[in-house]
Amino acid sequence: MKFSKRIMAVTVLFLLLAVTAFAQGLPQAKNPEEVGMSSERLARLTSGLQEAVDKGTIPGAVGIVLRKGKVAYFEAIGFQDRDKKTPMAKDSIFRIYSMSKVFTSLAIMMLMEEGKLLLTDPVSKFLPELKDMKVGIQRSNEYTGKEELLLVPANREMTIHDLLRHTSGLTYWVFGKPSLNKDQWKKNNPLDYKQTLAEMVTKISKVPLCYQPGTTWDYSQSTDVLGRIVEVISGVSFDAFIAERIAKPLKLTDSGFWVEGADRQTRIAEPQVNPATGKKPSALDVTKRPNWLSGGGGMVSTASDYARLCQLFLSGGILDGVRLLSPKTVELMTSNHLPATIKYAPKLQMQLGPSFPSPEVGNGFGLGFLVRVAPGMNPQPGSVGDYSWAGYLGTYFWVDPEEELVAVIMIQTRAQRVYYRTFMRDMVYQAIID
Repeated sequence: MKFSKRIMAVTVLFLLLAVTAFAQGLPQAKNPEEVGMSSERLARLTSGLQEAVDKGTIPGAVGIVLRKGKVAYFEAIGFQDRDKKTPMAKDSIFRIYSMSKVFTSLAIMMLMEEGKLLLTDPVSKFLPELKDMKVGIQRSNEYTGKEELLLVPANREMTIHDLLRHTSGLTYWVFGKPSLNKDQWKKNNPLDYKQTLAEMVTKISKVPLCYQPGTTWDYSQSTDVLGRIVEVISGVSFDAFIAERIAKPLKLTDSGFWVEGADRQTRIAEPQVNPATGKKPSALDVTKRPNWLSGGGGMVSTASDYARLCQLFLSGGILDGVRLLSPKTVELMTSNHLPATIKYAPKLQMQLGPSFPSPEVGNGFGLGFLVRVAPGMNPQPGSVGDYSWAGYLGTYFWVDPEEELVAVIMIQTRAQRVYYRTFMRDMVYQAIID
């Protein structure tokens, strides 16, 4: 009997240590109630995600919620790889796509704090190829009636500030309304994963801007250009900068541009066949170092790693005694940087939904992520001042300073991804009881 009790005690201790390890050193709340959340209500999040797994809507998910600096919720549900029947684990590694932008924006702001750049610097100061770019204006030829592209000089150069807030005039040709401008981008294909960052900049230099810099918000390759600027200023490859200056000091052991090592590769979460289309969405090969170190969408991470990154921002630029930014820089990044006169690229609101940075849905855009600027207006619950962004295959995070809250959900599916981001928000906020 004593031996059995001893074994049980060792087992419990092992499980507690395992949970702590999975959370990468994040403090654990004794229970959700300790940080003002309801265990019973948080269970609704688990059951809802499990129901989605059982229906085949999503393969699986990992969700983590921190409140008041402690982990209140951390669950792995469903399958890491449904085809192989591999269970989801708390340390499963996900392709985070556009959530990579936060790492890149952080890198740029660190260089700003070191005096290596100003946000008002023209991009051509570091990337001379992007000087004297033309702007493409689509118009109807008065004689033939056909649409044509007129190239005019830019009124001013794009700046680092423009890149951070997506007002550079650059674009993602795969988003928004098709145009002759975007046809040029598609033809040159600066989204080619075979290219290097330097080669990407050369391609961009040969296509027209879609808008005059500073006038229009368009979700774009601006953040990828920032990655190349980090390389030029630091003198090291972008992946090396992220690894040495951000991931290592913050103990983000599973965050980077690829998953190295056979043992770690067994933890890669995979998408499943979309039940609506019968097809599996394409996904990056993250088992080897890519040529294109895309700071806009090429990284991998885990739920706990990303929660640590978010906690850095919530804590004013410091985590576990490691300071990467000052509180005032974090305040600058998480403020709205879109003026009232800003225009928006056509048809983006339909694609981005509640994450569209428009006053119509109570949002603006900061230096790297969406920022909520008004109460109400948005169908997703939250607080004025919360900031967030998402990834192509369903990953999503937000930070709510008013509630001292960090939440991350990792999924690898395009099916109903906006639905499950909203579901995550609904379930987290309804669980706050203090």
